[in-house]
Amino acid sequence: MADSESSSNTGVVAILVIFLIVVIAALFAWRGGLFGGGTHKVDINVSAPSAPATK
Repeated sequence: MADSESSSNTGVVAILVIFLIVVIAALFAWRGGLFGGGTHKVDINVSAPSAPATK
């Protein structure tokens, strides 16, 4: 009985470790921009036209 409990616990731990590795790898891939995630800075130079001189 103890052998089957030990092997089932080992299987559960292995599945949890694999799941954790997949989650961490997906997080790094998302931050790296593989899935369109992360932040991209866009420099937009917007200025209002100057008012014409009136006289």
